[in-house]
Amino acid sequence: MRLASAGFPVSCAPETARPPVTGQSARTVPKGSPPASPAASRTDHRPVTPAARLQATLDLLTDVESAARPADAVVAAWFRGRRSLDDEDRGAVFDLLHALLRHRARLGWRLARAGRSESPRNRLLAWLMLGEGRTPDQIGRLFTGVAGAPAVLTDQERAWLTPLRGGSIDHPAMPEEVRAECPPWAAAPLRRRFGEEFGTEMAALLTPPPLDLRVNPMKTTREAILHGLKDLGLRAEPLRLAPHGIRVRQRLALSRLPWLKTGEVEIQDEGSQLVAMLVDARPGERVVDFCAGAGGKTLAIAAQMKNKGRVVACDIHDTRLERCAERLRNAGLHNVETRLLASETDRWVKRHKGGFDRVLVDAPCSGTGTWRRNPDARWRAADEAGLASLVALQGRILASAARLVKPGGRLVYATCSMLIEENEDVVAAFLAAHPAFSLVPLRTLAPQIETSAHPDFLSLTPARHDTDGFFAAVLQREAAPAPTALA
Repeated sequence: MRLASAGFPVSCAPETARPPVTGQSARTVPKGSPPASPAASRTDHRPVTPAARLQATLDLLTDVESAARPADAVVAAWFRGRRSLDDEDRGAVFDLLHALLRHRARLGWRLARAGRSESPRNRLLAWLMLGEGRTPDQIGRLFTGVAGAPAVLTDQERAWLTPLRGGSIDHPAMPEEVRAECPPWAAAPLRRRFGEEFGTEMAALLTPPPLDLRVNPMKTTREAILHGLKDLGLRAEPLRLAPHGIRVRQRLALSRLPWLKTGEVEIQDEGSQLVAMLVDARPGERVVDFCAGAGGKTLAIAAQMKNKGRVVACDIHDTRLERCAERLRNAGLHNVETRLLASETDRWVKRHKGGFDRVLVDAPCSGTGTWRRNPDARWRAADEAGLASLVALQGRILASAARLVKPGGRLVYATCSMLIEENEDVVAAFLAAHPAFSLVPLRTLAPQIETSAHPDFLSLTPARHDTDGFFAAVLQREAAPAPTALA
């Protein structure tokens, strides 16, 4: 799910909207982008020149910078309008775009030092010099202004590019927050969270994420998919903690994975899979996914229940619930109904008070844990006031959803944030105001997860676990008192 609060980008279900960016493990474009047209895959397809790829990336970056929507949505729409591009062209443009987004702060610092504006063209030129090690003459041979190439380099551009020759993207005079690509609003909260490990954790957020898959046990087995991946010549291995998870260890176009279309697998980060696992939904139970979005965790929960019982997927966006319903049908899951809510205090909540065994609140959040997957997200926040407003919203959502939990039932609060303000602090405030609930320690629920950054909560980070950053707390409502025996 993604909501908007005070200009803050808040995403609590990255696996439902955004597959991994390209990098060491995967080459793909966001969901919603069609595959290359058959004509683009024929041997007579005229390849896009390296210079034209640069101009295409420049056009796409300009669109991303000017749009209010997240980059993945802009990219998907951009590729939909360019079906003639083959997978290699798309991958090259996507890789370069994400390099520019991942290095935005450092490129901006370098440009300011050179007295240049932070325009998309200037950022691309600086990246070609500092990130790819090109010379002004090499760039000049690409920037010709003909056959789809970028406009010819000006004498002024050559003048400011020349001193950058032989340099690197980092500079000794750069502030640590700039080297870490950390936006000003997040520096203090992240330092509070990581302390001396701030630099290490921020560096991990600049690496491409792996490609994790979740096998749908209603249709196939993990072993069968692993064999299928091997037959395709792909290196893959079972995830260590997620029982239905697989990690693919090489670059590929998602069109090579036929099981995505048949509902046998879903793209889902291991951390997200573990959050769904902690819900511990049993066959026959009644479960609510209160912030379901497009249904990534809903799918996992419904499969846990083996299509038995009832799951209600709630959200305030009907388009996301429509996408959720499509995915459920594709996965062969029929124990889920969708419910559109007007807000977190929708009347439906009051009418179903105390009616569910498990309630998952995958809360809207700052999305700091997904920055390696969504590098544009860190620059779309408003300021500290936006974070404060978001934390208040999280508290209201958790308090309202708690009404749905029956005596003895469990409430799971989760985010894809790594900030204490959105995680431990929200849980502490909730428990102080709701004495009927108590914390169930992680070691009691999942002793196999020995490396969590917190002993009582699920706390995952890219540096420590090679997952997206995730947090989850399991809270249990006290059981109803036993009836008093009659004398």
